[in-house]
Amino acid sequence: QVTETRTGPLGCSNYDNLDSVSSVLVQSPENKIQLQGLQVILPEYLQEHFVQAALSYIACNSEGEFICKDNDCWCQCGPKFPECNCPYMDIQAMEENLLRISETWNAYNSEFEESDEFKLFMKRLPMNYFLNTSAVMHLWTMDSNFQRRYEQLENSMKQLFLKAQRTVHKLFSLSKRCHKQPLIRMPRQRSSNYWLNRIQSFLYCNENGLLGSFSEETHTCTCPNDQVACHGFLPCTVGDGPACLSCAPDNRTRCGSCNAGYMLSQGLCKPEVADSTEHYIGFETDLQDLEMKYLLQKTDRRIEVHAIFISNDMRLNSWFDPSWRKRMLLTLKSNKYKSSLVHMILGLSLQICLTKNSTLEPVLAVYINPFGGSHSESWFMPVNENNFPDWERTKLDLPLQCYNWTLTLGNKWKTFFETVHIYLRSRIKSNGPNGNESIYYEPLEFIDPSRNLGYMKINNIQVFGYSMHFDPEAIRDLILQLDYPYTQGSQDSALLQLLEIRDRVNKLSPPGQRRLDLFSCLLRHRLKLSTSEVVRIQSALQAFNAKLPNTVDYDTTKLCS
Repeated sequence: QVTETRTGPLGCSNYDNLDSVSSVLVQSPENKIQLQGLQVILPEYLQEHFVQAALSYIACNSEGEFICKDNDCWCQCGPKFPECNCPYMDIQAMEENLLRISETWNAYNSEFEESDEFKLFMKRLPMNYFLNTSAVMHLWTMDSNFQRRYEQLENSMKQLFLKAQRTVHKLFSLSKRCHKQPLIRMPRQRSSNYWLNRIQSFLYCNENGLLGSFSEETHTCTCPNDQVACHGFLPCTVGDGPACLSCAPDNRTRCGSCNAGYMLSQGLCKPEVADSTEHYIGFETDLQDLEMKYLLQKTDRRIEVHAIFISNDMRLNSWFDPSWRKRMLLTLKSNKYKSSLVHMILGLSLQICLTKNSTLEPVLAVYINPFGGSHSESWFMPVNENNFPDWERTKLDLPLQCYNWTLTLGNKWKTFFETVHIYLRSRIKSNGPNGNESIYYEPLEFIDPSRNLGYMKINNIQVFGYSMHFDPEAIRDLILQLDYPYTQGSQDSALLQLLEIRDRVNKLSPPGQRRLDLFSCLLRHRLKLSTSEVVRIQSALQAFNAKLPNTVDYDTTKLCS
């Protein structure tokens, strides 16, 4: 019985004598050819030749010899048919199919742009400020109808793309032994970023009937045929920091208002810089560093700040018993006599004399009160600690043992002062057991009455520095604007001025791990503000400073109550 199982040669029989219409030769989808029927009844020596001829006839259309090797089969073309391995008709059909897929792809995208959901979304977009891709994406996620329409487009595109991939795979399989490769054009996938940029192009590059392409990086449009006619008006950018707070109503391309810490200048927001604080409080002197150093070395009276000497323990130019601690102070009483000045200390000088052959050694401790108040609101001067200057002693050409004790701060260590507290105590210098070292005793520890402790006197004390302009009423006016601003923006301007004054004042605090809060002392004692007012002002400054760009607040140590 002969059964035909596909189109192909039927051997010696004809269709009328077949038991059923089928082909002798079968080609499976896996490109493996199965033979059944006629070859089974052929002699064994003819079977292999028959199969080879049949395969060449079917697979190679008698244009070449069918060969299989290493799990791959192909036609070894005859000289008359060099392209027998290249099924041009099938390849052309696949190329046309791929072209139709691309056309459908473009049609889906056009339908999405022309859909009611897309048009309604574009209509709802705000035009009074610039929309970057993040802003467009945020509005996109808020529009459920537009989201559903985009998901529908995505699903259609995924199916179409899979179909295109299968077609391309078949094209590669069919053309792998062709001398000329087929034309393959895969449809280009469009992500959400493409559509975000496309929406920006519709907003900002869609004038005079021309649609260009918008670049967010350069804020420019690329128009068709290199024209410039598609450029539209680009609104200002609204956001934090240097971006606008809002656009100008009469010109959307310029800023109308700015964020905290920025000022409006010619339609742009620029970092706000505090005006000079010299109107409120001075910090600098006209003296150059070298001039100041020279004057300090000479203890020149031109840089002497005249202060009032007060002490209940001693008098100047009078001998006293130094066995017990002596307290003295130099004060300026600025609130009473010099309310329009603040003062900077650059150095301190004392002339100390001892009786002849005295074994006493003076020990000085200095405290600085910056703007007034009690002694507890003073800070200790860390003489000869952490690179802080030490006392310099110079012997004077006098009959007595007189020395100039000078402490030079200079520009590096200068600071505000209102009162200088000086504590003088004495210690006894004695030779050690080895004779080549000195041992110091407190006077009360040295109980040998035969030793002459001697007497001491201080001829003069001088404070070197300079006085600077200070306008308490102007600073009170700044503080008043925190609650009652004169104009729009004047509150921020006042805060910026106060912040500048605070930082410059605190910067002149003594060396240490944390700065002293000298600014609170200024408010408390020179402006006579209450503790609650000082706390409120400091809180307002801290909150304002947190809003400013690129600023780092710092912790301070409380000094004044």
